Amino acid sequence: MLEKIFQLNEIGKELGLSKKEINRVFLFDDKRYSIFYKILLVIISIIIFSIVGYFIVLFIESTISNTYPAGTLYSTVKIKDFKSKK
Repeated sequence: MLEKIFQLNEIGKELGLSKKEINRVFLFDDKRYSIFYKILLVIISIIIFSIVGYFIVLFIESTISNTYPAGTLYSTVKIKDFKSKK
């Protein structure tokens, strides 16, 4: 892989290209759509962070939630119920 990069660099020098033009080929520097790519990157990162945040909130909510709903008694069975046999 590294040999191919050096070969492309040598070919560019033989063709009379400047260093800036050779680097533009390696870095895929496309000035036409640079704003579009930046906006697309921001949108994709917002979507990814939203999904990750949603799952974090769901995980935290499931660990904090109460076992019994509000207003219900925890248990109606008492220890003294087991002591008396009929």
